[in-house]
Amino acid sequence: MKTSILSTVLLTCLFAQCLRAQDYPKTEISNKLVHAVVMLPNAEHGSYQGTRFDWSGIVSSLQYAGHNYVAQWHHPNSPRINDAVTGPAEEFLTSLGYDQAKPGGTFVRIGVGILRKPDETAYQRFKTYDIVQPGQWKISKGKNWIRFTQKLTSEDGYAYIYQKTLRLKRGKPELTIEHSLKNIGQKTIETDEYSHNFFVIDHEVVGPGIVVQFSFVPKPTSKLQNGAEIHGKTIVFTRQLQKRESAFTELDGFGKGLRKFNIRVENQKSGAGVRISGTRPLTKVVFWSIRTVACPETYVHLDVHPGEETHWKTKFDFYTMPPS
Repeated sequence: MKTSILSTVLLTCLFAQCLRAQDYPKTEISNKLVHAVVMLPNAEHGSYQGTRFDWSGIVSSLQYAGHNYVAQWHHPNSPRINDAVTGPAEEFLTSLGYDQAKPGGTFVRIGVGILRKPDETAYQRFKTYDIVQPGQWKISKGKNWIRFTQKLTSEDGYAYIYQKTLRLKRGKPELTIEHSLKNIGQKTIETDEYSHNFFVIDHEVVGPGIVVQFSFVPKPTSKLQNGAEIHGKTIVFTRQLQKRESAFTELDGFGKGLRKFNIRVENQKSGAGVRISGTRPLTKVVFWSIRTVACPETYVHLDVHPGEETHWKTKFDFYTMPPS
């Protein structure tokens, strides 16, 4: 009898979790070639309520030519987990005003909001902080595009208007993310911004068949582990990664001030890939992988003085190939 009651409780909890997942605010964009599901920022009901990644432009599903390029990779999944986010997933590294704030004071995370600083000695990137104020979010969209605008003003002199537009190009399997950041505050905003690129192509386990190709010869600053190797301009895997295994290194070799680059992530087993390129010089490249996802992370630097505005773009071209 106790076992039956326990099973009923567990099933009820699982059903409730499924309902909550379906209730996350979201919308869809399509250009008839590419179809994407985009999650909407919401401090109480959003699919991502962490304080690490930018809340705008989170893609939970992207399909092209019968292939799926984006899916959940993080297990377990919960809105408050710092990295339980899907799609390109972008982060601004600098926590504005954190070092000057006293315990109980506030600091700013671009794309997230104004956060409360606890009594601690240093910012903890993988921690989820209490949100005092998420800023003012506005969303507009068409059939093949969606635009997020966040306006935020803090009492510490930081204020900005941040805008991100996801646009599927008509007639092409291409997604462009257009960014702008306008400094309307009293203090300079200086930070690095990067895309984590959580592409889970056709749900393939990371191993032979998953490759990451660079337009330059990547030079690892530390040794890759668990079957990940660099062959020329390509990172390959000699075996499948197992649970709790990872591969990580920062990469040199792209050249300072390199303006034109492209990086490809391919599932050669199923015959699908994505090419990543950008309009701003790279300042850093990192490679990270676990069993469910292989990520080339591309970093750019932003330095925006009061009254100034800066722009940058990232482009994703989706393609297919004969499966191997």
